[in-house]
Amino acid sequence: MVRAVTGYIGENSALGKSAPPLQRDRMIVERLKYVIWAADMDRAVEFYCRVFGGTVLKQNQVISEVAVANGVIGIHGGGEGARTWTGLNFQVPDVIAGAAEIVAAGGQLLREPQPEDNEPPHLAMCADPDGNEIMLTRRRTH
Repeated sequence: MVRAVTGYIGENSALGKSAPPLQRDRMIVERLKYVIWAADMDRAVEFYCRVFGGTVLKQNQVISEVAVANGVIGIHGGGEGARTWTGLNFQVPDVIAGAAEIVAAGGQLLREPQPEDNEPPHLAMCADPDGNEIMLTRRRTH
């Protein structure tokens, strides 16, 4: 069922007019899951559990779910194993050590971490064994 958004623009709006507060019905979101593809389901599940400390929530050859850091990665079977940009990002304390762990688990390092602005590296571009591109980032101090 689709619910319509109803209401008025509040007094802090760009229009500057005072009106009753915005009221709306909202969709109930039970969980956010980011889905990637895998040619080898067992290998993919093992990779995300081993490298990122994931916990298997569901596993079969069609769709598996791995919980990592309060998020859920859905892994859909039937992937081609080709390099694919995902936008998937894991914030870690040390991107150099993290990239080494990815490579040790069968992944690839696509872009070597480089220092910037007199700080340790904050970004490593990697790929899992199925070609899904992932980023490792470190929290910056500024």
